[in-house]
Amino acid sequence: MMSDDQMRLRVAPGAWSVEGAAVVEDRRVAGTEENSRATELRRAVARLRRELAAHPADLPDRAIADDELAALDAMTREGAPEVPRLRRSLLLIAGALGSVSALAPALRGVRTAIDLFGDAPRTGGGAEGRV
Repeated sequence: MMSDDQMRLRVAPGAWSVEGAAVVEDRRVAGTEENSRATELRRAVARLRRELAAHPADLPDRAIADDELAALDAMTREGAPEVPRLRRSLLLIAGALGSVSALAPALRGVRTAIDLFGDAPRTGGGAEGRV
């Protein structure tokens, strides 16, 4: 029988969950279809979560990064995530991690996966024509 804590750690098929120091992947059930962009974002988020968990430095804003990574993962599971919200999470994560070069490739992977969802609409400022 599973405890309440163990029950909370159970996640959707194909997802990564952190159980103590171990990262566990639940295997996808055959026959389920999934949005490839969401899958790619979940993979990138899982990689960054693993690398952040293994990073030895005491980052003052690590909890912010962890919370936003969890939010990104949740958004991909709930359906079509809103691009502005994805980008906001990315900015918060990048700010929380600072210039930790060891995490840069994994962070870049999250950014690339978010870019698959398309551009955020431009608003105001007269910059509509600029690239």
